[in-house]
Parts: sequence; structure tokens; C-alpha cells
Amino acid sequence: MAQRSGKIILYEGKHFTGRKLEVYGDCDNFQDRGFMNRVNSIRVESGAWVCFDHPDFRGQQFILEHGDYPDFLRWNGHNDHMGSCRPIGMHGENFRLEIFEGCNFTGQCLELQEDCPFLQSQGWSKNSVNAIKVYGDGAVQPPLPDERRWEPSPCLKHPPHQNPEPQSSVD
Repeated sequence: MAQRSGKIILYEGKHFTGRKLEVYGDCDNFQDRGFMNRVNSIRVESGAWVCFDHPDFRGQQFILEHGDYPDFLRWNGHNDHMGSCRPIGMHGENFRLEIFEGCNFTGQCLELQEDCPFLQSQGWSKNSVNAIKVYGDGAVQPPLPDERRWEPSPCLKHPPHQNPEPQSSVD
């Protein structure tokens, strides 16, 4: 199983001011830890994280890598609400990913076993990916160069993590 560790610090104020919440693992509800769901700056000290704008790992997702985010509202362009977060397991040597043109794993399919910065160089002729199967350890789909956040398609699914079955699916 992928190692899921790291440290993220969430601040109520911009530029790392105000009350803060330090998180070292899955946190399904910030309010349960006495922290309101308003986050205006973030410091990712280690690991990669997926943060959600609602509790229980629901809603809009934000993928955050190591670094400082002094004005999160400016970065995400949406709002200052955040309700839960979890570290992302980094892939290991048993990693495999299949992307599909259509929802429900239909249409053109491409299998990837290593980083791929440009899908067209691997023979992908479509303008979008509508379904993803992840085998082995976890994976992160980074934002496109002109985007600041990753927005999944409307039919995002997260089945239970089981090896060697797919760990997550995005349609």
C-alpha cells in the first residue's frame, strides 16, 4: 500500500495569519477539530494533499503539493470554504493507469505505467479523458498548465482501495 503521510497547515487568515490547524493524516471534518471551514492560506510542509470544500471528503477537490499558498482564494478562484483533507499516497513500482475517452470506461483506452507530460505523444487523439482506472498505488492528475486547480468531471467515483483492483475511478 502507498505511504500516506505528510503535514499540511491550514490558516483562517491570508498570509499565514489567524487560527491554524495542523494536519498529519486524514481529517474528515475540520469543525470536529475546532477549526471553522474558512481557509485563506495553506502551507504544505510535506507530502501531497487532496483537500475538499466540504466535510467527509466531498465536494470540489484541490490538489496541493509542497509549498506555500498565502492567498488561497486568489489561487482557487472559487471560495474560502474547505471542510476536509487527506494525504495522497505516492505511486510505487506496481503503478498502472488506464484512461478512457468515454464515461463508464468506454471508447479509446490508453494504458500508462510512467509519467506522461503529453498524452498525444503516446497516441491519445482525444481532447478529453472521461474515465480513469488506477491500479496499484495512488496517482495524482496534476492541473493543466493554464489551470490552477483540478476539477473532476461530474461523475467522480471513489471505490474502496483494494489491490490489485482499481483504487479510484473518474468518469
